[in-house]
Amino acid sequence: MLDSGDDVRAWSIPESTVLRLPVYQRILMNFQHRGLNTISSADLGRLSGENAASVRRDLSRLGSLGTRGTGYNVTTLIRQIDRVFATNEPHGVVLVGAGNLGRALVHSKNFFGHGAELLFVFDADPLLIGTELGGVTVLAEELIQAQVTSASVQLAVLTVPVAAAQSVAERLVAAGVRYILNFAPTTLHVGTEVTVRYVDLSIELQALSFYERDDAARHSGPSIGTAGITNSARSRKSRTHRSSAKPR
Repeated sequence: MLDSGDDVRAWSIPESTVLRLPVYQRILMNFQHRGLNTISSADLGRLSGENAASVRRDLSRLGSLGTRGTGYNVTTLIRQIDRVFATNEPHGVVLVGAGNLGRALVHSKNFFGHGAELLFVFDADPLLIGTELGGVTVLAEELIQAQVTSASVQLAVLTVPVAAAQSVAERLVAAGVRYILNFAPTTLHVGTEVTVRYVDLSIELQALSFYERDDAARHSGPSIGTAGITNSARSRKSRTHRSSAKPR
């Protein structure tokens, strides 16, 4: 099992693992709430949509945590994932955009948590300035430079319209922000010293629409092929045969 003195070298953890760890943690916390003390890699993989080998490989980067034949201690795993994300050390976050999406994120049970502390909220709408959101007073965007710089905030969430996203991002970067989570459906052009992650819900919906249409084509009659040419019966037979196989 893990020794409390073991060091979690977060900088050596691949991005793919970093993105899976919070998923594992949600499952582990559910187990903890149910009073379950251990979990196997097989169960964690099944519940997270990963295979057991990938789970073991991911968790091995956190230290020697598992016990053969027993599995993983739930509380220990939660604590180690917390250490990776430094959730015991609150880090300030600024939100720009107090409209519907911004408010939905703030009121979400799990979005601002795990060490993230909402320090400032900014918006350009005079009707929103001065209102309260998440226990924080909404400030005018013109105050970004002064407020963010004085508080040394490095992480920002952007939920502004596309037309405003680039200029707001530039203000944030000038104020010292180095990590941006961007919900605006546009690419931000910032310096290489700034890390930007994108959450584009429209792209996700497009992707799902594609899979829906593709699955329907595989399980129905003739489909439209390349250049709008209807697939032949021979192609359709081959496609039907392939569709009977298990999805990759």
